[in-house]
Amino acid sequence: MNRILSLVAVMLAAWFIPAKGQIVTMEKSSVEIADSIRAELDSRPYFSLYKDVYFVGGTVLGGKPDGYNSDVKFQISFQQRLTKSVLPFHTYLYLFYSQKAIWHVFRNSLPFHDLNFNPGIGLSKHIVLKNRLVGKLTVMLEHESNGRDGISSRSWNKISIAGEAYISPYLMAHAKYWIPIVDGQYNKDILRYSGISQAGFQSMSNDDKWVLDVTLVKRKGWNFNFNTIIQLGYRINHNSNQFIMLQYYNGYGETMLDYNQYHSRIRFGLLIRPKFFSDF
Repeated sequence: MNRILSLVAVMLAAWFIPAKGQIVTMEKSSVEIADSIRAELDSRPYFSLYKDVYFVGGTVLGGKPDGYNSDVKFQISFQQRLTKSVLPFHTYLYLFYSQKAIWHVFRNSLPFHDLNFNPGIGLSKHIVLKNRLVGKLTVMLEHESNGRDGISSRSWNKISIAGEAYISPYLMAHAKYWIPIVDGQYNKDILRYSGISQAGFQSMSNDDKWVLDVTLVKRKGWNFNFNTIIQLGYRINHNSNQFIMLQYYNGYGETMLDYNQYHSRIRFGLLIRPKFFSDF
């Protein structure tokens, strides 16, 4: 694990080059720049991608692959902006939706192992500082469940506070903390495995061909315990938002059904992401 994180750090240092220019010019006043940024945000489509959309397949690390530990994982995610910047403090009201699936394509009848549904609603505020768009704050109410009943049912709710810092057009740091409301009868201990907060970064090479995402999810407790997600993508075409992606997952909480089971998986496939940074 330490070797993987060290390799990620070396790769980031090797490809990261400071920004070639500011997002907006420095000649206008701060008020004019803030207004122009809000006008540009207001003009964007109401319906857009939210988190990464991907379709990847792979198997276990450190064990013998079989039909139970080899699978296809995919995620769809989008957001609908409900307002322009007319709310107090120039915030935007959003509906969010993400859905993640584990599909056992290497078993007879190709069954879906688990489907996770994650709708939410929240307010986002873009931050302008020193004539630059430097970040975004979001407060949201989320629900996550796997839509099952009986002993296979898993669900919880979260009041989440998320922040993004745009260090340059090529580097974004993010963090998220949630206040959990665990209502699932069979996942009362989910915080020990699926965590209470997360942090990470997204980096793009200066030629926009490579993208690197690293996210660490802190599990409950004072010890140094994290779920680790690393994604490395290569853009298929310069004018598209499609990437060939390698995804690594290590830890617990990858799906709701198996939230308390340890997984170490490597998967390969297709990634679709926004032109700017994706959410998390």
